[in-house]
Amino acid sequence: MEILVVRHGQSVADLEERHEGRADFELTELGCKQAKYAANWIKKHYEINTILSSPLKRAAKTAEFISEETGAGIIFDDELMEWNNGLLAGLYRSEANEKFPLPEGGRKPHDEFAESESYINFRARAEMFWSKFIYKYEREESKSRICIVSHGGMINMLFRSFMMLPVNTDSYISTGDTGIHLWKVSGNERRIIFLNKQEHLLKLNG
Repeated sequence: MEILVVRHGQSVADLEERHEGRADFELTELGCKQAKYAANWIKKHYEINTILSSPLKRAAKTAEFISEETGAGIIFDDELMEWNNGLLAGLYRSEANEKFPLPEGGRKPHDEFAESESYINFRARAEMFWSKFIYKYEREESKSRICIVSHGGMINMLFRSFMMLPVNTDSYISTGDTGIHLWKVSGNERRIIFLNKQEHLLKLNG
């Protein structure tokens, strides 16, 4: 089974220097163009059977563009939502730094700082999604290709789950606006085909 993992396009919060997380901002005009180009690129290069998406607006709209191009149906799943950043959601970054300065020594994996989701619970949510995802799709549709549309933080957690990395790992992957990843699962084998492909955005500079 192959899995296309796609991050949403640019959102309003990106332009306004706000903490996003669970704050539900729309895509910008540029973000919509990015998503449309990503959708067109996917249609040209890969046939997908199903789209699983976070229901937050920026991801949902990106998924809708992909669905319109490919004809694949969308299933919205709350477990694909971005990190729950509690009281930080929607705050300007400068404002958040004043109201909620980081604890001495930084966040610890168990911290629920500013009423947020601990990193341990965030990873557990990714593991829960991944376990159910594999159980549902690997056997039934072993030759299929599923598209997951989510957020930078959750994509990193899914990658760690996919690669069976420890909870306290400092390994990250970069995921830009509408960055596309392709992963493959075959039994116990995990294979990365590519990460953060953004060649579809070259059209924006053309």
